[in-house]
Amino acid sequence: MITYLLLLIFLIILFFPLLVKKVEHNIEIFLLVVGIATVTLSHFFGPERLWSPALLESALVEPVKITAATLVFGLLFRAFREPLKRSIVRLELAVGPQLFAFLLILALGLLSSVITAIIAALVLCEVVSALSLDKKYETRMVILACFSIGMGAALTPVGEPLSTIAIAKLRGGAHDTDFLFLFRLLGVYILPGLVAVSLAGAFLRGKEVSRGESLAEDFAEPAAQILKRAGLVYVFVAALVLLGTGFKPIIDSHISRLSAGLLYWVNMSSAVLDNATLAAAELGPQMTAGQIKGILMGIIISGGMLIPGNIPNIIAANKLQISSRAWAGLGAPFGLL
Repeated sequence: MITYLLLLIFLIILFFPLLVKKVEHNIEIFLLVVGIATVTLSHFFGPERLWSPALLESALVEPVKITAATLVFGLLFRAFREPLKRSIVRLELAVGPQLFAFLLILALGLLSSVITAIIAALVLCEVVSALSLDKKYETRMVILACFSIGMGAALTPVGEPLSTIAIAKLRGGAHDTDFLFLFRLLGVYILPGLVAVSLAGAFLRGKEVSRGESLAEDFAEPAAQILKRAGLVYVFVAALVLLGTGFKPIIDSHISRLSAGLLYWVNMSSAVLDNATLAAAELGPQMTAGQIKGILMGIIISGGMLIPGNIPNIIAANKLQISSRAWAGLGAPFGLL
């Protein structure tokens, strides 16, 4: 019975944000309510009693680091926004567009694991707004940079909700889930991947055009928006902690038995679904290193293919007005490759 209930909840999580606009615009609160309901159902109908002081502590504590990073770096970025833009323009003129694109994409990918994927995406929007290059080229550079940000942010638990929830879900097993666990596990794939994505961006040389034909960000964020975003990140991660625990019965009985290769390809669904939600529903402390790699690398790579797949995609597409069709035109084939 609990398996069917959890499958129904999983379908609700997947499709309600796509079908109901109010849910899409309040996704954090929606996931928190569903997370509480999922743990409660699994507690009463599953094989274990899941509600506990330890779970409540985890839901309250796990979001703190990424929330603090989002808030601090958001405020710092707001304070140094204009000097940063001027420095970026000077750097692009000094090193040339190809080397600049390579350095920008690589730097955002590496820094996103520290400053968070959200702030890295905001920096990207400012950089693109400050340049005067062909709109088609800028669109390609943004998409590749978002691939890089999504990959790099997964290297530490403060980079994005995906990595935060991955560490939370894997605690208590055979793995040493310290701050550098994901770096040790995935770095051998992600670091060369960042270089490859950056090289691809360097070869897409754009021509200088007037500002009217380039991408441009709509406005600078007020401090209240930064505070609100940090609060929503906290609620989002807390909800994912509850969801991950609530899905424990189905993880133990079904997902943990799948091979690493199958888990990798199944998680191509991250192209259209939130990657952190998938990680919360699939990861468990009893999984092997191969299974964890399969889940996370499938999620990380496919997360760049379409706009809904990752937080930096959503931020950049919204602020720079990039259409879903334009994103899929490069993101889907590049991600598949």
